[in-house]
Amino acid sequence: MTNENGPSVAISGIGGIFFRCKDPEAMAQWYRQHFGISMVSEGMPWQQEAGMTVFSPFPADTDYFGRADQQFMLNFRVPDIDAAVSALGDAGVRIDENRADEEYGRFAWVYDPEDNKIELWQPPAV
Repeated sequence: MTNENGPSVAISGIGGIFFRCKDPEAMAQWYRQHFGISMVSEGMPWQQEAGMTVFSPFPADTDYFGRADQQFMLNFRVPDIDAAVSALGDAGVRIDENRADEEYGRFAWVYDPEDNKIELWQPPAV
């Protein structure tokens, strides 16, 4: 709820990402191996660099996320999209052939082991 003074609750950022999967242990290992994301159960939550976070609801019938039953899509900021795609491809990660260059950055897409589409975003140099 907002009022003339701004939001009713101020937040300082995303505190966690939680999602369902068929094999949580294997999925945690995949995200750790390919993106360096540690799990809370390992004693240290993932620490990320400060930067922009986009929060954008999409229409229920969007095809932007890939599969029709994929309810969310992760977007990871990367400093060099070409290097990221190359390294992930070399590691056997499924890479989408599409790319996008926009005024607000460069984009590429990859897929996790359960076929969830993940967006990689290289924001424009400031």
